[in-house]
Amino acid sequence: MIKDCNTNLTELQDLLFKISDKQYQHKSEILSGASIGQHLRHVVEFYICLLYGISQQKINYGNRDRDLEIETNREIAIQKIVEIKKQLNSLNISERLHLEIESYTMDTSIERELLYNLEHSIHHQALIKVGLKEQNIGSLVNETFGVAPSTLKYRKQIQY
Repeated sequence: MIKDCNTNLTELQDLLFKISDKQYQHKSEILSGASIGQHLRHVVEFYICLLYGISQQKINYGNRDRDLEIETNREIAIQKIVEIKKQLNSLNISERLHLEIESYTMDTSIERELLYNLEHSIHHQALIKVGLKEQNIGSLVNETFGVAPSTLKYRKQIQY
């Protein structure tokens, strides 16, 4: 799981090296005015929230900070991704946590929350790809960027 999360985060990091700040901050008409930076910030902040929550033994994704520097400054976003990847490598994924959603609390594990963050990131990658295509720079990512592993497996089976 950690390897998959790191791979996914590296895909996002690699994209940040390929685009300009203007492209990163471009408000997409198709994405209701959201930018690639806003989608990337959202992904990064979920990971940050998870890592902070581990130290508290409880996670609440709704109480995360919204750091506008991550969505407007690619260098800051890259730094955050590098920090997250370093921290992921030291996790005990079987450790138990509490997940808080509004007024509800449930038991979870680091492994389950990593899976959630990975799936969440893939979803936002798909939206980022739409934003890239709108700017005519969709070729900066490969065809599997933003596609769930289960979809890739299905496409192989039917020779999509």
